Amino acid sequence: MNARRTTAPGTTAPHRIVTVTASPAIDRLIALDAPLDRGAVVRTGTPVDQPGGKGVNVARAIHGAGESVMAVFPAGDHDSFVAAVRETGLHHVVSPLASRVRVNLTLAEPDGTTTKLNAPGAELGPADLELLVRTVMSSASGASWVALCGSLPPGVPGHWYRDLTGRLHEVGARVAVDTSGEPLAAVLADAAHAPDLVKPNAQELVELVGGDADEVESDPHLAGELAQRLRADRGPGAVLLTLGGAGAVLATADGTWFAPSPRIRPVSTVGAGDSALAGYLLADTRGADGPSALVSAVLHGSAAAALPGSTPPRPSDVDALEAPHVRELFTTPTPQHP
Repeated sequence: MNARRTTAPGTTAPHRIVTVTASPAIDRLIALDAPLDRGAVVRTGTPVDQPGGKGVNVARAIHGAGESVMAVFPAGDHDSFVAAVRETGLHHVVSPLASRVRVNLTLAEPDGTTTKLNAPGAELGPADLELLVRTVMSSASGASWVALCGSLPPGVPGHWYRDLTGRLHEVGARVAVDTSGEPLAAVLADAAHAPDLVKPNAQELVELVGGDADEVESDPHLAGELAQRLRADRGPGAVLLTLGGAGAVLATADGTWFAPSPRIRPVSTVGAGDSALAGYLLADTRGADGPSALVSAVLHGSAAAALPGSTPPRPSDVDALEAPHVRELFTTPTPQHP
């Protein structure tokens, strides 16, 4: 079986950014008319379906900003997910799979609180996984960044991102990883072969280096210290630490910076972190320095949180927000946390 590639007519040059989503999903948003009351009958609006999965969300935000991007994911021949991706105009490569793409359910309350019910991804057998790897490597030829995003479905070993990172580095691609749990720990198990960027949130960070997630979200300096500790101990080139509505921290070999989120009316936080990663990759690909890339990440993530479901922000949504003032927390060497 061969991967199916969809590109714009006449497009032959390599895509500057490639995203990989091993466990794509239809994101189904159901807006509630009142706060969720367990056991009660709650009226809702009309469900809205969008193609999702973290890598697809990242790619859609990058595509909306006019940058060259390709989304790679496994899906069935006649899966409605593929048709939904095609309708967005997103360039994509499908690694064929017999199983159907999962459906994730998001319940959105009037105040912006969201409850996510995520189904398990379609299982990938050894042949499916081998084909997906070949598809990723073929699509990554000539790319500046390859973003490995999201959870791993059944049948995929927890060290898959680590192994794929090594292969991508061999062909000259920089690798960004946005995942959690065992796959994140595994990709950071060998500092000499760590990715170029990881994007944890506060909870994912403290699971790796210790601490309290609430304290990290409320204390940018502590967040910066722990992000630098992760970078120094585990080897990623940079750590983009998202702090929910508080903003984000960037830790690199050159320093550590914090950018607060602009004021917005939150509608749905689903996909906000994905858009933050997209904003960072967009800025970096266009030659921005670290602090400027951090600002782009915070603006894109905030703009996404002000939109329903996993809707990616448009440039006009991002431009409508006031750019935050970046604060340098400290320069390297890494400070010692007591």
